[in-house]
Amino acid sequence: MATISSLGIGSGLDLSGLLDDLKDAENEKLTPIVTQQKSYQTKLSAFGTLESSLTALREAVGKLSDPTTFTAVTSSMTGDGVTANITGDAVSGRYQVKVSQLAQAQSLASGGLSTDKIEALGKSGTLGIRVGGEEAVDIAIDSDDSLEDIRDAINKADTGATASIVFNGSQYQLTLTSKETGTQSAIQVTDDDNLFGFSETVPAQDAQLEVNGISITSQSNSVEGALEGVTFELTSTTESAQTLSVSKDTESMTKAVQAFVDAYNSFQGTADALTSYDSESDTAGVLLGNSTMRGIESRLRGVLSYNGGEGEFSMLSDLGIERQLDGTLKVDDDKLADAMSNNSEAVSQFFAGVDGEGGLGASIEDTMGTILDDDGLLKIATDGIDTSLERLSDRYTRMQESIDATVARYRTQFASLDSLVSQMNSTSDYLTQQFDALNSQLNQ
Repeated sequence: MATISSLGIGSGLDLSGLLDDLKDAENEKLTPIVTQQKSYQTKLSAFGTLESSLTALREAVGKLSDPTTFTAVTSSMTGDGVTANITGDAVSGRYQVKVSQLAQAQSLASGGLSTDKIEALGKSGTLGIRVGGEEAVDIAIDSDDSLEDIRDAINKADTGATASIVFNGSQYQLTLTSKETGTQSAIQVTDDDNLFGFSETVPAQDAQLEVNGISITSQSNSVEGALEGVTFELTSTTESAQTLSVSKDTESMTKAVQAFVDAYNSFQGTADALTSYDSESDTAGVLLGNSTMRGIESRLRGVLSYNGGEGEFSMLSDLGIERQLDGTLKVDDDKLADAMSNNSEAVSQFFAGVDGEGGLGASIEDTMGTILDDDGLLKIATDGIDTSLERLSDRYTRMQESIDATVARYRTQFASLDSLVSQMNSTSDYLTQQFDALNSQLNQ
């Protein structure tokens, strides 16, 4: 049987072209399926875009739901010698800080030893080391231990002190330094065998500072708790008092609110694009008339009408945030700044609620959950689209198999036709030759 590439050679008919036309006609049966697939895929992509904008809005709302957003403070410190790390518990104000003494760790040094640090000490006994109120740790020393061996044994033990070897130019000395600063970390050495004869080289010392004229003692140069919400880091003594200024960080609070407004407006812009209609070009947005899209917009419009009912601020408009005719939000900067500066606690209550309960942020988050969570509107919608696409894929496969079978049947029939016509042409040619030969004989 002839192949598709030789169809028509025997008959002289354009059977290959005819088969191609029939195949194209059969493939048209796939067009409605492909069109439906593209439509669903376009909707799936649109829901993905929508989900991204809603996720960004949810993240912005999350910051407004956090009370610490509205307790943020900023600070500045004049001069050198002390820096301040601030938390939200810090109280706004100006504080005079003067450092008269830094905390330091105690150091002890042994008498000079004529032996090399790697030679055996030649003495045995027990060295007791006690740091602060901790229990003493005994270090057993053998006569064949070198100075390095003793140093390593002390550092390996949990004594609270660090041992080192110092060469003073002519002799070696073993030193002990407390791991912590302050008088409560002073080192006590028991050396009954008089192995080393330790003496103090650096005394244990507490930090001494004044905050607004009040004397403060600290075991560490990191002073925490002297001023609520502030940790002072001392680096040097100061000749005069340095000024620490603490104030509400209204800028960061305002940015958090503006970020929420921007995220909502971005969502609104996305929603408008997906549900738009251009009468001139008669083109519609992918989700125009979509019930899921309408449900999402309706829920968000509803939650933004939140009325807290308690506190100085109960609606967004009380803070200078107004809904516009196009659905977006607009901020009255002066009104919002006044609320932040004069009553940030009430702003916090409006957005974040009281003790983690209530507030606009929580209301929006609940609404977002009904939209974005695993059982939310978007998941239900996209799952439905995925199911439809799976069915269309199965339908496409079945249709393609049917088309392939039909084309194969046409090919077989055309091959048979080509062979039959070729045989008939051959018979015709033979008969023509015979008639021509007969005519020639009769005419002689």
